[in-house]
Amino acid sequence: MSDVLRAGSATSPGAGEIFQILRDGQARTKAELAALTGLARSTVALRIDALLASGLLQAAGEAVSTGGRPPARVAFNARAGVVLAVDLGATHATVAVADLAGVILESRTRAVDIADGPERLLDEILAGGSALLQENTAQGLPLLGVGIGVPGPVEHSSGRPTNPPIMPGWDRFDVPGYVQRTFDVPVLVDNDVNILALGEHATTWPHIDDLVFVKVSTGIGAGIIAGGALQRGAQGSAGDMGHVQVPRSAASNREREDERDLEALASGSALARSLREAGLDAKGPGDVIDLVRAGDPVAIEATRQAGRDVGEVLATVVNLLNPSIIVLGGSIARAGEHLLAGVREVVYRRSIPLATQHLSIVQSQAGDRAAVLGAAIMVAHEVLSPARVDRHLAARPR
Repeated sequence: MSDVLRAGSATSPGAGEIFQILRDGQARTKAELAALTGLARSTVALRIDALLASGLLQAAGEAVSTGGRPPARVAFNARAGVVLAVDLGATHATVAVADLAGVILESRTRAVDIADGPERLLDEILAGGSALLQENTAQGLPLLGVGIGVPGPVEHSSGRPTNPPIMPGWDRFDVPGYVQRTFDVPVLVDNDVNILALGEHATTWPHIDDLVFVKVSTGIGAGIIAGGALQRGAQGSAGDMGHVQVPRSAASNREREDERDLEALASGSALARSLREAGLDAKGPGDVIDLVRAGDPVAIEATRQAGRDVGEVLATVVNLLNPSIIVLGGSIARAGEHLLAGVREVVYRRSIPLATQHLSIVQSQAGDRAAVLGAAIMVAHEVLSPARVDRHLAARPR
């Protein structure tokens, strides 16, 4: 584990909670922290001194004097260490180094094939991560954790992908254990939609407590933020809306016996299949996007219908969770407004008025870095949690 979390003197319990107050980046005096926490100034001083010695806090100048010597201020030191963030998709891998505030310092993206299997791909990713850690902006800063997003279901407690449909050879593979052979730090693994939700929330909607991020690409999934926190469910499968059977509306042209789930109807792969059946050259989701952007009317209508199908499932989500924002991301959502229009058409009609009174349904604004940013945020929250900070400070030599 990093020396930045070892060096210094011992501390009394509770320094981790004070540290959380300062993670917003605002500099404060010890007196201000005592007022915020209700602790004695001497207790706050002891805990702040330990955090300063650890490197997690740094001096931040002086506050305005009210008489006598100006009080010193302290602030979060986002460069006390770095985290490695990985966005692993079916055909790409982005590796980034971020500081402890989630600012991306360096990143690299390359084409991959998820079917190459975990050992080969992780070896490539770890080699790329090691190289990034030697870049000028990150060189010499200790690595505190690794966060990885993968395109499939993950048992969050163990970090193992579980029956991932597009990840052959990855089922139950011990990703954290394999990564820790190279980097002896905490390793967190999650579904890619969850880290996208974290990244979108942090960059675009930081003051919104209830948000649902829906990715429509090769597959379909959702990341749920409720009460300001990512919701993973009991085992980590929350948000798997792609496997929900789509309700059949009166206006639907589907057969009554058609019981396909959402992914089989509205994903990029499903759209490509339906367009091929209509006589168009659409081998995969990329061809669907090209046809939509070229203005092909059959592709546009198919994409809008996919939006309606997504909306049929999201209407139930809206009634159950009452989010403030639904964000649509993924390659199909980026092809234009047609998917978004179909979703809005159904959600606003089928959800209860109170749930949609202030509901916004928008396209993703976070861009290509949302996933690695979300992975960085995920692991930073873990390694800088109150309990972990307290454990590290308590373990330091007296």
